[in-house]
Amino acid sequence: MKRSLIFVYGVLSYAFFFATFLYAIGFIGNIAVPKSIDSAPGLPLMPSLLIDFGLLALFAIQHSGMARPAFKRWVTRFIPSEAERSTYVLLSSICLALLFWLWAPLGGVVWKVTSAWGQGTLYGLYFSSWALLLYATFLINHFDLFGLRQVFHALRGTDMPALEFATPALYRLVRHPIYVGWLGIMWFTPTMSGTHLVFAVISTLYILAGIRFEEKDLVDMHPEYAQYRQKVPALIPSFSRRLNAKTEMQSV
Repeated sequence: MKRSLIFVYGVLSYAFFFATFLYAIGFIGNIAVPKSIDSAPGLPLMPSLLIDFGLLALFAIQHSGMARPAFKRWVTRFIPSEAERSTYVLLSSICLALLFWLWAPLGGVVWKVTSAWGQGTLYGLYFSSWALLLYATFLINHFDLFGLRQVFHALRGTDMPALEFATPALYRLVRHPIYVGWLGIMWFTPTMSGTHLVFAVISTLYILAGIRFEEKDLVDMHPEYAQYRQKVPALIPSFSRRLNAKTEMQSV
């Protein structure tokens, strides 16, 4: 019964994540959702800024704090270790859902592309960024990243083999293709409002800061990551460095 409950919990957590993922596409892109990032402002500027900063800070603290190994060791004193990743995914999704619900638009326009060609190009890049993000998760085991692999092994009662360090496909071009996708999602828009700019700037700063913490953990877990970090750029592809990485990382 316990193993079945862990499995159901993991599946439901993933389902909630996927629903927020789909809503996020509409929310950030202002497409077919009841409330989006650029909905009509309803509050004065300063209260709106405070609300939005608070929502973004809540997500950042939860998303980074719960990913730290020390927190994982602490939380698994109270919940099964197989459910730890699903709990992380569930709480991240709840924080995102709160952001969508309580977001306070600011209004204002920083830039606006009016040509059909320009709008089509930027929307194409926007959706391509979402596709890149999702594809990159599958390259490093999507089901482990979102907790399904863990709860499946719990259901079967089998030990879960550790994932080996690997650098598949896009990971030979940049170390963080998922974050490259996120940056494209934030910045590729035909209309950059003041609200969207706040969201994009804070999200970008969070990503740049988060990389430092994440890579420290990766070096601790996979010592070979230190060599990989020296050979492959973090976010901006380099053709020459990619070729060197492809040749030299075979020995890692």
